[in-house]
Amino acid sequence: MGTDLKRELLRLLDEDEEFRYAVAGRIGILEILKRLDRLEEGQNRLWEEVRSLREGQEKLWEEVRSLREGQNKLWVEVKELKKAYQGLSKRVSAGFAELGSALGVTYEMHAAAYIQVLLEELGYPGAKVTRGWALKDGEVLEIDIFCEEPLVVGEVTTRLRDEMEMDREINKLMDRVEAVSSKYGKKPFLAILSVGVAPENLVERLREETAKHGIKLILGREIEEALSA
Repeated sequence: MGTDLKRELLRLLDEDEEFRYAVAGRIGILEILKRLDRLEEGQNRLWEEVRSLREGQEKLWEEVRSLREGQNKLWVEVKELKKAYQGLSKRVSAGFAELGSALGVTYEMHAAAYIQVLLEELGYPGAKVTRGWALKDGEVLEIDIFCEEPLVVGEVTTRLRDEMEMDREINKLMDRVEAVSSKYGKKPFLAILSVGVAPENLVERLREETAKHGIKLILGREIEEALSA
């Protein structure tokens, strides 16, 4: 075979794919070459997918970092809100305490004025209703409503919310009735429990319990109606 022919054949093998496959088929390696080509194509696609996965992973980590930063900012805001809420809660509690105290004094004064009018209507025009005190077992007990002649002992509360508070106020009043009875040697002419506000479902129960103990119950609405008349 001449040198020129060999060179031409080699050139064709390098440059002419169809010729190359024809020669490969003749010598039995065509199928192998085709499979190698397919493997190379598959490998290229695989590397493309790997690159895409890496890019996706990097984007995912970016999103995770952004979420963490957002979460950290959120926790900072939550802590600030908690601090603000705690401060507000303290101020509101203090405000309600001051308001409750102010309302208590006002209602107590109204209750005292109402009871003084009541005593005048009962035939005691000179009766003087004030605050008082008495001793029981060495303890000084303050009395919200007190009149020496006729002897009157009363307790005032701005609000009753349930039966537990009702029982506590009744027992508190009965302790003072007992202490005053011991001090003056006689039972009070009137034992009074004045309640500013109570739920409707508690009022009937309150009437029953005060009647059972010989206590005159005066509700806030009765005082309001009498003083505004």
